[in-house]
Parts: sequence; C-alpha cells; structure tokens
Amino acid sequence: MSSVSDIALPSPVDHRLKEADQSLRAGDAETALDMLLPLPESDAVHLTRGRAFFRLARYRDAAAELEKATRPFGGHAVAALIDEAVALRRRGDLLLLLAESRKIAPHDPRLLDAQGNILMHLGRFDESEVCLRESLKRRPNDKGTLNLLAMNLTEQGRFDEALAILDNLRQRAPDEWGPGCNMAAILNNIGRLEEAANIYRETIPLAPNEAALRLNHSIAMLKSGRMAQGWAEHEWRFGIPGHTNLPQNRLLPNITPSLNLEGRRILVTQEEGLGDTLMYLRYIPALARTGAIVHIWGTSTLAGLCRRVEGVTIVQHGGETPEYDYHCPFISLPRAFSATPDAMGAPVPYLHADPVKVSQWKKILRTDRNLRVGLVWAGGARPENTGAQMVDRQRSMPLSVLAPLTDLEGISFYSLQKDEPALQRLDFPGPLVDFMPQCLDMDDTAALVSCLDLVVSVDTSMVHLAGGLGKPVIMMDRFNNCWRWLHGRDDSPWYPKMKIVRQTRFRDWSDVVTRVKSLLEEAVRVS
Repeated sequence: MSSVSDIALPSPVDHRLKEADQSLRAGDAETALDMLLPLPESDAVHLTRGRAFFRLARYRDAAAELEKATRPFGGHAVAALIDEAVALRRRGDLLLLLAESRKIAPHDPRLLDAQGNILMHLGRFDESEVCLRESLKRRPNDKGTLNLLAMNLTEQGRFDEALAILDNLRQRAPDEWGPGCNMAAILNNIGRLEEAANIYRETIPLAPNEAALRLNHSIAMLKSGRMAQGWAEHEWRFGIPGHTNLPQNRLLPNITPSLNLEGRRILVTQEEGLGDTLMYLRYIPALARTGAIVHIWGTSTLAGLCRRVEGVTIVQHGGETPEYDYHCPFISLPRAFSATPDAMGAPVPYLHADPVKVSQWKKILRTDRNLRVGLVWAGGARPENTGAQMVDRQRSMPLSVLAPLTDLEGISFYSLQKDEPALQRLDFPGPLVDFMPQCLDMDDTAALVSCLDLVVSVDTSMVHLAGGLGKPVIMMDRFNNCWRWLHGRDDSPWYPKMKIVRQTRFRDWSDVVTRVKSLLEEAVRVS
C-alpha cells in the first residue's frame, strides 16, 4: 500500500487555478480574478486571467495577459479562447480582443491567423483571406495558415484553389494524414467521389486509428451508396468528443439470427439534431420485432411523435440514465440492421400525427381550396457549434429569394419556419399564412403538416418530418450536399415522395427557385 507521501497531491496553486476556472464556468469572472491575485506568475495564471478579463469585456487587459501566456513557438494564447467565446456566443467580440492584441504584437502572424479564422466563422470571407495571405507573407510555408486558407477558399466555392493548396501540403509532408483527409472531404462534398475514395485509400494507412479521418471516410462511403461499409465505419465517431458517453461495451451489436433480444431493454438515445432522430425512427418497428423493450431517451419536442412510432414502449426526456441491457444512439441503428431485410427501416409513413390535433387543423384549414404548400427557407443556425453554423450558412436562404413563387396561382403558402428566420415573413411579397406560433413542439407541427398537400424546404428537420409522414416534399438542396441525399440524384431512397432540386452553382439559389416554381405549377395542374 502506498504511503501518503507516495500519493501525488495537487499543489495549492493548482487547486486555486481549478477553483478560478470553476468560477469562470459559473460566470463569476470577478471572483476568479480575486482567486488568481495572490498566485505567482505562470502561463496558466496569465491565461486564466485573460479569460476572466475577456468575460468582463476588458479587452486591453485580456490582451496583455494573453501575450504573457504566449511562447515564441506554437500557437498564440488567444486561440485558446475561441471555443469559450463560441460557447458564450461572443465570437464577434474576439475581433475586439485581437485588435488590442495586435497593438501589443503587431508583427505576430499568429494573430493574423486567429483573426482570419474568426472572420471566416463570421462569414466575412474576403477579410479573412486578406488576413491569411498577409500572414503567409510573413511565414510563407506555414501549414496551419495554409490549411486555414484552404478552408476559406472552400467556403467561397473556390474548390480548385483549395485543393491545390492541400495537394501541395500532401506532397511536402507525405507522412501526415491531415491534408489528405481535408482534400478528400472537399472532393467528396463537391461530388468527385472516386477521387475522394482514392485519397482515403492512400491516407488511412498513415493513421488507421485516427477517429476524425475514419469518420470522414465513412461519410464518403455513405454518399457513394456503400451503406453497410459506411455504417460500420461511422462508429468511429465515438472517438470524437460530443457523442455518447455511455459505455461502449454495452452498445447494441449488429442484429443477427443468433442475437437474442427477447425481453431485453434497449435504450435508444438522441445523439445529434432533430432531423437525424426523425430519419432513424424508421428502425424502431424492426427493433421491437426482435422482442426487445424499446426505451427512447430523447428531446421533449419529439416525445409525442416518438410515442406513436410502432414498437415504442417508453419515451423519456430529461432525468437520469435509466436501466438498460443495451444502448444504441439513433445514428447507430442503421449499422445494427445493415445485414438484415430491414436495412432501410420501415417504409413511410412510419411517423403519425396526433389524430385529435389533425382534426383541429382540418377545421381551421377547411375553407382553403388551393394547393396548400408549406415553406421552410432556413435551418437552425446553432451559433454555439461552428461547424454546424457554417453548414447552415450554405443550406439556408433569405425568404426574399423565394419571391418568384408568389406569381403562382392556385397556391396558398404556409410558413413552417421556426426561430429567428421566421421574422423574415414580411419579406415575402405575397400572402404567407403563419400558424407556427401555435405549434409548440414537433408534434403540433406534424399535425399541421398532415393537413398540407406539399412541403417545400431546405435541408433541415422539416424534410424528415414531412417525409416520414408520407407527405410529398420538394427539397431545395445546396451544391455540396449532405451524404444522405447521395450524389447525382433528384430522388431519395429514404423518402419516396421527395423531389430534390439541387444548386448547380455554389451558393446560388436562383436556378433552384426557377425549377421549384415549375414543379409547383405542375402540382397545381394535377391537383
């Protein structure tokens, strides 16, 4: 047995730093500063003070502390604040901090990199590019800056320029996996699937256990239609923070004839967005047919819909982790069933609206004899998640872009838009009925959608709701589309009544709206 002297105990300084960090996380920056006051100077102390001053909007003081925490080599300490600022939804305030930092160290290219990165997050791509190219004048071959520039060019749709930078990085460092992973991801996004597959084949042997690389590879396989392999590879996501924290040894195995689930409790958990959950609810009936007791642990807005899915025993939202035999995130259900006759889940409709609520909406809408069309023009911005926010910037559009649809006769448009973009409804030059304030959760929305004839939407949870209900959907899709809509197709194996209208030019919705208008004209003619 070890003696007390053998046990490594935290030092008083470490303990004080931890307490200061806890105060910061609780939003009490003043207390954190008081705790730090008596501590001897160190990089960790200066960094924590910088964080506290940033929270108090004392940007000059924050910049001074962060400069003291920065070493001549490696990244600048200001980069350590990016994730924290994003979580606080104060990404833009980092520009104020950087302005002060650049007064202290005007020739430090790392500050230009940080500024370019933040400007890119904010969608200010031209300004971001200026910063990054200025940084490269000072450090012409810096890998980090070149990667940031490649990301910036990708966000601008200048794919060939971005690919050239990454290809050069691959050649300079043939043993590194990062440039190949980024290059393959871009190629996959823009539909050059075979080229992407070739680069993954060359890159994966360099880092076969790198979760981010393997996850990106899974997305490429799924987009190319290699579903069984893609779902198996997709499990690498568990090696990345932000996914399930339940034990891997109790993850639901693949469904096989020898697997006995009779009477076993399967805890099915929500992992990512609402759209994913709505899409993968189709596997619940098959899971129940194994004899399992299906316990869904998800979000309250989907609770009503989940309860009416065939085979569900219990629906829980919030609370403590319940007892279970196996757990399975919704996104792992396709992997579990990939070698069974239920590889694509239940046919639509597998979602069902509340019949009482449907009856109420039918009464409200009974006098509308036009073709009833629901509209969704924007997804959820999720500003606390940089990756999701940047994707949303591409998949969403201003409502004003849909103005040409108001020329159509015989159609009544109904807004199905939630959150801040719903405020744009006054930008629509024609009538747009908005009942969404009365829809408090997705169950209410499902009942309203059930009383419409057609839904026109960007790629957001609404296409999964309408598709799962069996409603016709016209999806307005971005140029570099999500894997689940495959490549080069205008239909979907997931939703038989879906028509996909995809951008032919990056970030340009004009031809999409023209084609949607023609489809709606045809829908009026046959209605």
